[in-house]
Order: sequence, then structure tokens, then C-alpha cells
Amino acid sequence: MSGVARHWADIGETTSVAGIRLLCAIYRALGRRVFRICALPAVYAHWLLNAPARRASLQYLRRLHAHTGVFARPPGWRESLRHFRVFADTLLDKILALGGQYPLDKVRISRDNMLGLLRERRGAVVITAHIGCLELCQALAEKTPEVRITALVYTRHAERFNRLLERLPGNGKMRLMQIESINPAVAVQLGERVEQGEFIAIVGDRMPLNGGRYVLADFLGQPAPFPIGAYALAAALRCPLATMACLHEGDGYALRFETFAECMELPRAARDVALAGHAARFAHWLEAQLRAAPYDWFNFFAFWEQPTHADGT
Repeated sequence: MSGVARHWADIGETTSVAGIRLLCAIYRALGRRVFRICALPAVYAHWLLNAPARRASLQYLRRLHAHTGVFARPPGWRESLRHFRVFADTLLDKILALGGQYPLDKVRISRDNMLGLLRERRGAVVITAHIGCLELCQALAEKTPEVRITALVYTRHAERFNRLLERLPGNGKMRLMQIESINPAVAVQLGERVEQGEFIAIVGDRMPLNGGRYVLADFLGQPAPFPIGAYALAAALRCPLATMACLHEGDGYALRFETFAECMELPRAARDVALAGHAARFAHWLEAQLRAAPYDWFNFFAFWEQPTHADGT
């Protein structure tokens, strides 16, 4: 991919709140099949007109296939279009989930390690990625009322989406916290929540708005920058770190929590080595998720060519 890659946050959103509300109304009135038909023109137009997103989709799908052989043939424009269609369908599910309207019987939850932490009244940092429908943590909150989750959002574009969510019915038990970086003041606030048994969810596959520190890890056969925020936060709070994925499975989703580290430690004498090791493990975990659900990764930008800064390791 030629030229200087732009930071993901500098890529303007083309999603229309009015359009989303219209499609949601169509879904409520006529069902998912009609919703998908009505969404097709918008999906095709987005695929045709957004060349950077289209190139990023093809790059990801081709690297996934080269690394795992997950498709029957090398991916091309048909697979990329399907990638966009899955994203549109998932966007509807995100809105339904946050509005408390997604059918809970279609969400299969693996949460034994989280229940163990709840019994001990312990909170944790949860590292995840832009995969599937993470907003279905709302389903977890419905089935396990004592669960409280704050999701950290690294984007200045979140305000428009949040305005849409404010108009939706539902309990909204999963809180979104918009930040630009994890500074000392934010860390103190998050530490108080973890001490009260809350879970802090943070993505591990996008650089913060101000760049921040990162490490390079092999991802689908190529080095890519991964932020260190989740590992540094869990180490600073002296709490467990878990992974979370909510991927398409059958006619619904599978929501899984797995223990990443019982207690995150970053030895001062080998901090950089430890961070690189954690990022490599996370990249390997992410590859496993995408092998199971190849169309469920929604980073539509030049992931491997993200701009990096001098303060990276």
C-alpha cells in the first residue's frame, strides 16, 4: 500500500446516524431478512466509494488466508464485499445489544473465570479487539446482574454514535468511557472501579489517539504495532488480565472470557521484553479468533502500516 498511512482516528466516519435509525426501524418492522436487503445499496456504495477501507479489507483477508488457509480460495472482491456485509449486519446487532433488544438465547457465554473473580469480589482489566459484537457484554450483564463493565473508547468519533444510543430503550449496563490516553488521573479513576469489582475493557488492536507506546508483534505473518496500554494498566492496578471475544457462531454469537494473566507483572529490569511477550501472545490469540470467524475483524484501515511515534519500544 503506497503513501503514508493515516491514523485510524483521522479516517472520517461515513456512517449516517439517520440512516442507521432508518435501517433499525426497518428491522423492527419487517425483520432481519428485509433489513439485509435494504442495507445492500449502502454496503455496496460504501465498498465502491471508500477505497482505503476496501484495500484494507482485501489486505487483511489475503494475509489471513496466506497465514491460515482459512478460505477455499485466495480472497478477492467477493470476499471483501461479504466482509462489508457482515460488518453492516453486526452494526445492527451492536445497536440492538446496547438497547437491550438482542435475543439473549442466541448468545452462548463462557464466563467461568469471570464468575470466579466475582465470587472473590475482584475486578480485572479485559483486553479485546475490534472483532464481532463486543456490545453483547450487555447480554452478560443481563444474565449476571453483578457484572459491571466499563469499555474504554479510543475515538473522537464516538460522540455521534453515543447520541444514537441515548435514543434507544434498554438498561445500558455497559458504560462507555471516551479517553485519548491512559494518564495518571484516568488510571486512578479506573483503579477505584477495579477495587469495587468492576471490569475495565480495553482494545489491544488500535493505537491511542496520541500514539502512545507500542511494541511490534508478528500478526498474520507480518510485524504490526500493538499498544501496551492493557498490559501497563493491569500491571499498575495489580489485577488480573483477561481476554474477551464475541464472535459469530451459528445463528448467534459466542461470548468467551479467558484468563490472560492472573496477575500482570512487568519486571523493571526486563519491562520491554515482558511487553513484547505479552503483545506476541495477544496477537496469537487474535489470530485464533479470526481463524474461527474470518469476517469478524472490523479494522478497515491500513493496520500493518499504522503511523508510529518515537516513544514506541
